[in-house]
Amino acid sequence: MSLQFADLGVPTQLTTVLEREGKTTPFPIQEDTLPDTLAGRDVLGRGKTGSGKTLAFSLPVAARLGAKGGRARAGHPRALILCPTRELATQIDAVIAPLAASYGMSTTTIFGGVNQRRQEQALSRGVDIVVACPGRLEDLMGQRIVSLDQVEITVLDEADHMADLGFLPGVTRIMNATPTRGQRLLFSATLDNGVDKLVKKFMNDPLLHSVDSADSHVDAMTHHVFHVADAGAKKDVVRALASGMGRRVLFMRTKHQAKKMAKQLTADGIPAVDLHGNLSQNARDRNLAQFASGDVKVLVATDVAARGVHVDGIELVVHVDPPAEHKAYLHRSGRTARAGSSGDVVTVVLPEQKRDTQQLLRKAAITVEPQAVNAESKQVVRLVGEVAPYVKPVPVEASASRGGGRGRAGGARSGGARSGGARSGGARGGQGGEGGQSRSGRGPRRDDAQGQSRGGQSHGGQSRGGQSRGRGQGRDRGAAEQAQGHAPQGRSGAGRSGSGRGRSSAQARQSGGYSSAASFSAGGSRRGR
Repeated sequence: MSLQFADLGVPTQLTTVLEREGKTTPFPIQEDTLPDTLAGRDVLGRGKTGSGKTLAFSLPVAARLGAKGGRARAGHPRALILCPTRELATQIDAVIAPLAASYGMSTTTIFGGVNQRRQEQALSRGVDIVVACPGRLEDLMGQRIVSLDQVEITVLDEADHMADLGFLPGVTRIMNATPTRGQRLLFSATLDNGVDKLVKKFMNDPLLHSVDSADSHVDAMTHHVFHVADAGAKKDVVRALASGMGRRVLFMRTKHQAKKMAKQLTADGIPAVDLHGNLSQNARDRNLAQFASGDVKVLVATDVAARGVHVDGIELVVHVDPPAEHKAYLHRSGRTARAGSSGDVVTVVLPEQKRDTQQLLRKAAITVEPQAVNAESKQVVRLVGEVAPYVKPVPVEASASRGGGRGRAGGARSGGARSGGARSGGARGGQGGEGGQSRSGRGPRRDDAQGQSRGGQSHGGQSRGGQSRGRGQGRDRGAAEQAQGHAPQGRSGAGRSGSGRGRSSAQARQSGGYSSAASFSAGGSRRGR
């Protein structure tokens, strides 16, 4: 009989939650660390991606705080979990929240790229467990909205990735603000880039549990290297690999390429969503939710998602653009073969990329024989498996345009005016922030890296569209802050219209614009062609 969570000392209150979620047998890193973490010891856990580290630290945090009882004071959390990206913060919270709720405790997330008001309100009510990214947490500490003086347990998750992104100075300042008497847990795939300094400075006689070597990869993961003749053949192979029934992640090197690929696949009848640093937080959450739920089978991502996406059941990872270094290869690849499942990893290689890719795989300790393929090759067909039904692009009605007069939105015409990325009252406004609508009109126009714009007032018929402001993702401030989502605020928002006698776009005349049936464009908004 296999070991159960209860055998490791996990309280019945928590095993009941786990059983409800279908989790009965611990993974090796959970089996190794739980007896020590539940006993209050400082633990350094090293394990490959997908090995179950999140549950390994979530269980002792919930169990030890719950057993002690009590509630957090306003602005003084009792436990802190630090992680590098907002996607990871959201997914950690999804794991620990039901465990905490079984003891009547609350959790919240703190990260940049969104309005901080919700975070302030949660802290003011008193929250027991905070899951945070370093940048926004330091901001709130500086504003005296949160204090870490009552933190009993601190967790550093994916510490090596925080080091890679340059967050260690901030992490050090945050750790200095926590009580030295508290329990500290650190989970990381490697101990390089200064992670060892964190261990020496902040951990008290830690116990090391390592379920694999620092550079190991998952045994259930099968690697393939596909050599293609040219860019045209590459496009055909990638499209074929994207067309299967199961979840798959396509990795691109740049944000622009990820957005372009998602749009092209959707136009080809393969609904896809993108995930990269240029998206607003709402758009990132929406796209990731569509992928996690299975509504969309293809996620096109940059390296921001290499560690931030923890979705089980991803059967294929495709390196459309081979990464620059071997650690990125391993972390990208780790999106598949998670939680005991198997998976395949494909690297698509152009002639001029052969030498660099060979060196990259050697550093990653991956041994695989390259194969020359095209879209019809049996190696490609086998990985595609059952092909998902083709989603034929169909005409769609324009989304509602509240500005006065008739407008054209998303490819449908309404009285000669366009809204949500086109003209309003004969004047042009730019495309809105990711997933939002722009304000259009006769005023000055500004398009930034996110395609956000501002226009003046617009007039149509005898009604006048009002103005409203929203907060969206700001300009690119580098990969580190984009990955964490800690970026300046820009403007996007949805425009509102005042009262008037102009017609709304509900009366729009269809102009033959097309979108996919799933209506997925980059950022999730509907647009015509």
